[in-house]
Amino acid sequence: MHSVETALDPAPKAGSALSDVGARHLWPSEVYRILKTANVRQMAYVPDAGHSALIKLFSADPDVVSNVLTTEEEGVAIAVGAWLGGQRSVLLMQSSGVGNCINMLSLPAIGRFPLLMLVTMRGEWAEFNPWQVPMSRATQPALEAMGLRVMRAETPEDLIETVEAAAALAYEADQQIAVLIGQRLIGKKKW
Repeated sequence: MHSVETALDPAPKAGSALSDVGARHLWPSEVYRILKTANVRQMAYVPDAGHSALIKLFSADPDVVSNVLTTEEEGVAIAVGAWLGGQRSVLLMQSSGVGNCINMLSLPAIGRFPLLMLVTMRGEWAEFNPWQVPMSRATQPALEAMGLRVMRAETPEDLIETVEAAAALAYEADQQIAVLIGQRLIGKKKW
């Protein structure tokens, strides 16, 4: 496994524009940097190829507790527990896992606990698996119906700015935020 410092070396410096060439591969390092700056100390995830680079960065960080989940709603409870214990967390998942969280999302909404979810989208651009399409269509409406604010990013540049704004809303204004990462940004999934 690479060290966090090695993994971050190729990332552009704060405030610099990401170039089109390779930008799709640099966003995990920038998102990691933003979340570390926001003092995220816990990361919960269900393994997902779209988040694999970000998961590796957090998992290599000795200052962050990485929680592998058996199902996504466990991550909502971990986020609330982290906050009650004085720490900030982020929940990483795929759009197909949002449906597993619906009932549990009432906990941060009613308790007004901060929640930041980064959701990689499936069932959209160049999707090969028809099973991903229905939840893709339902992801944003389901999250909004549960009271979460949904922000969406389609380019690496948009994602960097969106995650920075979402982190501020979640951790400083005690909001429940889901950032949807468009499937085109992640790239076509190949099997």
